[in-house]
Amino acid sequence: MNSRSRSLSAAALVALCCWAAPARAEKLAHVQQLLSSKSCEGCDLMNAGLVFTDLSGANLKGADLRRANLSQTDLTGADLSGANLAGASLHGANLTGANLTGANLTGADLRQAYLMEAVFTDANLSSAFLEGAIGLTGNIGDADAFYRWALDSARIGNYSEAIENFNQTVRINPNYAKAYLGRGVARYKIGDRDGAMLDTNYAAYLFERNGDAQGYQASKEFIAGIEMIENAPKGGKGKPNFLDFIGSVSGLLLRFLF
Repeated sequence: MNSRSRSLSAAALVALCCWAAPARAEKLAHVQQLLSSKSCEGCDLMNAGLVFTDLSGANLKGADLRRANLSQTDLTGADLSGANLAGASLHGANLTGANLTGANLTGADLRQAYLMEAVFTDANLSSAFLEGAIGLTGNIGDADAFYRWALDSARIGNYSEAIENFNQTVRINPNYAKAYLGRGVARYKIGDRDGAMLDTNYAAYLFERNGDAQGYQASKEFIAGIEMIENAPKGGKGKPNFLDFIGSVSGLLLRFLF
């Protein structure tokens, strides 16, 4: 490397350091401002580590919180309207009563977060992780989102949570046939045979009305499987069990649902 190249490289390094240092100082000042006053409207808090912090009632309107770590943070009643929380971790955070109107939560981790009475009007929740979130309501996602979250819960065996999300799906869209079928499966898995039959029969009705032959067939086969289990002789060695039954129809039913 000649002397001119070395001089240019050194100059570039100095320029980078001189640019980066004020930027870091400004971001640190914003973090300190937030922690001391709980008010940092429009602040640059990208990548900030705020785990277990008490930010209840904080003013974070329009703040840049991209990829910030807010896990287990108390954000009760906080104003996060218009904030950019894309990729942020809010795992287990308390967002009870928080205002997230117009917030960008793309890809945010909201697993096990407390969302009771939180406002999500016009918020972007695409690709957000909401498994196990407490207090999910219809203003947080559309019917397809709740259906997807229901299936995610069912996959890991959390059927009670799956049922809650299926409930939200059909509340938003009462004609969501797949949600009734999915809820029927989940209800059977927790021992609610009557509820399972009711949901699956209604799913079959909706599928037939909509001309969905595959959905209708899946529903009827699931009903037949339930009846096979219920009507089998008790105590016999050859009595089918639920795993035998679900295995016989899983190729159609589970592929159809998922």
